[in-house]
Amino acid sequence: MKVKRGSTTFLKVIIFLAGIAVLALCIWLPVIAVRDARAHPDTAYFLIPFLVCAYGFSIAFSVALYQAYKLLTYIEKNNAFSELSFNSLKIIKKCAFAVIILILIGIVSLRVLAKVTVSDDAAGPTSLCLMGILATSIFAAIVDALQKPLKMLQI
Repeated sequence: MKVKRGSTTFLKVIIFLAGIAVLALCIWLPVIAVRDARAHPDTAYFLIPFLVCAYGFSIAFSVALYQAYKLLTYIEKNNAFSELSFNSLKIIKKCAFAVIILILIGIVSLRVLAKVTVSDDAAGPTSLCLMGILATSIFAAIVDALQKPLKMLQI
């Protein structure tokens, strides 16, 4: 299977730019959290679960990006149907499930925060979280569909 080097290079650049965006989020997240804690000191203790979920999400997403980068490298070297690419897809799928779990934890903490503070309505952020779970689930299903032919070739 011949793959044009330009298409994989383009995808590698996109992965690299997404990694830079995640790194920028990780750098600015504490600044935003401190600013929010100063603005709302009565609910500042809810920032801890939020930061744990956000950094867990960032770590899982970064690992998935790295594995996708490795997978593109395997494809460039015509090793798309190898044990290494199978392992990369397996790690990407585990990262997707970790992201789903972290988003669910975020929804629970958001709903608890909405119950504690009577004036907040959590319907909008909850629906965005559910859309994120849907997108991640679709991505995990695609990775699983890609993984099945590789599993059959290795048997």
